[in-house]
Amino acid sequence: MVLSVQNISKSYNDVPVLKGVSFQADAEDRIAVVGMNGAGKTTLLKIIAHQETPDTGEAYFLKEISFGYLQQQSGILSDATVYETFKEAKREIIALEEALRKTEEEMRTASEEEIGKLSAAYAEMMQRFQNEGGYAWKGAIVGVARGLGFSEEDFEKKLSSLSGGERTRVLLGKLLLQQPDVLLLDEPTNHLDISSVNWLETYLRNYRGAVIIVSHDRYFLDKIATRVLEIERAAAKLYQGNYTAYAERKASDRAAAWRAYVNQQREIKHQEEVIRKLKSYNREKSVKRAESREKMLEKVDRLDRPTDVKDEMRIRLTPSVESGTDVLQVEGLSKGYGGRTLFHDVQFTIRRGEKVAIVGENGVGKTTLIKIINREIEPDAGQIRTGVKVKTGYFDQEQHVLHEHKTLFEEISDSYPDLTETQIRTTLAAFLFTGSDVFKRIGDLSGGEKGKLALAKLMLSDANFLILDEPTNHLDITSREVLESAIAGYEGTVLYVSHDRYFINRTATRVMDLTNEILINYIGNYDYYREHRPERMHFLLHTPYQEKKEGVPAGEAMQGPYTGAAKKQKTEEVISDGLRDWKAQKELNAMKRKQESSLKKCEEMIESLEARNEEINRQFSLSEISMNAVKLKWLAEEQAQIASRLEELYIQWEALS
Repeated sequence: MVLSVQNISKSYNDVPVLKGVSFQADAEDRIAVVGMNGAGKTTLLKIIAHQETPDTGEAYFLKEISFGYLQQQSGILSDATVYETFKEAKREIIALEEALRKTEEEMRTASEEEIGKLSAAYAEMMQRFQNEGGYAWKGAIVGVARGLGFSEEDFEKKLSSLSGGERTRVLLGKLLLQQPDVLLLDEPTNHLDISSVNWLETYLRNYRGAVIIVSHDRYFLDKIATRVLEIERAAAKLYQGNYTAYAERKASDRAAAWRAYVNQQREIKHQEEVIRKLKSYNREKSVKRAESREKMLEKVDRLDRPTDVKDEMRIRLTPSVESGTDVLQVEGLSKGYGGRTLFHDVQFTIRRGEKVAIVGENGVGKTTLIKIINREIEPDAGQIRTGVKVKTGYFDQEQHVLHEHKTLFEEISDSYPDLTETQIRTTLAAFLFTGSDVFKRIGDLSGGEKGKLALAKLMLSDANFLILDEPTNHLDITSREVLESAIAGYEGTVLYVSHDRYFINRTATRVMDLTNEILINYIGNYDYYREHRPERMHFLLHTPYQEKKEGVPAGEAMQGPYTGAAKKQKTEEVISDGLRDWKAQKELNAMKRKQESSLKKCEEMIESLEARNEEINRQFSLSEISMNAVKLKWLAEEQAQIASRLEELYIQWEALS
């Protein structure tokens, strides 16, 4: 054990954020801390890092255990350069190296009497220098810097000249180079592109120390987490395994909670019915038995009806009309800034029903491409054509579609003046904006709240072609899962930029990689892209340029340089693979639609049965029914059948959703 957290509790303004949180971390543990925005994840890390004091309990590290803490935001505006900051992490080994050089100089001029002492000291320092990887400190700095997206040209930049995200990456690099026994990381992937996140995954999997990490990146957590600490309603529960194992166990626990709730409700209704019958006999013994049962029923510890934010926050994205088959055609698109080319001669077609993800490293031009397609920016060359009956909806990661001075209610009512107050409140409630929340000023909202409001506007637009720029930014995991379900069930077409690999894996039918100024297509989800990218990149980077192959369905062929008979054959193989993938994807889409239809029918049956159950409860209270033993029996039997069927449907609903 390297860390012990015992009975931590913390409240703000009498609202509990953490209640009785306890767990231990062992050496080389990888503990993911998950929960909704505001659940207390960052507060817990700050308490562990001794930056906040708990109301009760304590968090302590074992003696001589070192730790490092990365916060979400860095306020440091130092005049130190990037390289100087990284070197600071290696100051002890650098000082040792300087001591070795100084001792070497002294040994050159030392007397025979002094040489013995100097040699012994030198040998001791050299042993320590080698044990601590002293010869590799320069390479370690370069390796970590490159892994986190810094080039050697960035080394001389001052921290004060960097963006907040870049400064956070520098501090993450410094922390990794220090190699403490325990790493406390709060959203370390927020400012990393996909290649940097992949590098960080590998680094942390091989890290010789414990890692406690807060992150909304589920793909990242799947790769590194060995345990998951969930914070929900201020309490914490520890699950074994990675994020997927946690999600499966959570779903299983929730299904069990539903079964327990349904069984208890059925037993309570049965006991209440027996009590009513006993009282209806109006005999002394029967009344006493009824009173005895009432006392027993009052002592029952009644289970709360299981609920989930996903039950309350349900996004329905429904196109107003169906578009034509070809939704978007892009031909010969090029764009550059200040003499630097972002991309050139990009062409692709998007067809109705596709969910297309654009990926690539930071700065390659993904958002620029999206803005050109949305006609916010003019291209240097090329054409963009939308198809017949295409109605576009746009989600901007910078939330320019929102007006900071307006309230949430005004934002919706001004954009959709035909909506009633009830309709506006219902829409906002679907995104957990209730009561007085609707009169908050947009400028006072968090990034996640602004994202949800922008999605609310998008939902009302009835668009059949959605263009989304980083739609999951600032959203907690629950909100991301709700959005995933909405996108997966959307009957229209989607084109989006995202760094969220789990989101891409769940929603994309095609991935387009913007790299080396060109666009490469992969017919499949993120896992398919990750598997096939190395081969295709090797093929592209080792082949001279030739004009793109003609006669290949748009969006199917790889764009890029290829020539020669062998290369032509290889291209044909890649295209053939893409066509097979296309057919497989169509079959997968058909299966998804079937599953979504089954889910909808299941939900409708649950709603119908729950409504009938409420109606039976109402009938029980009617005097003409309460005196009719036969009718009471029929209703009780029907209610028992409903409870049994509901239990089956709840389990079926969990499996389908």
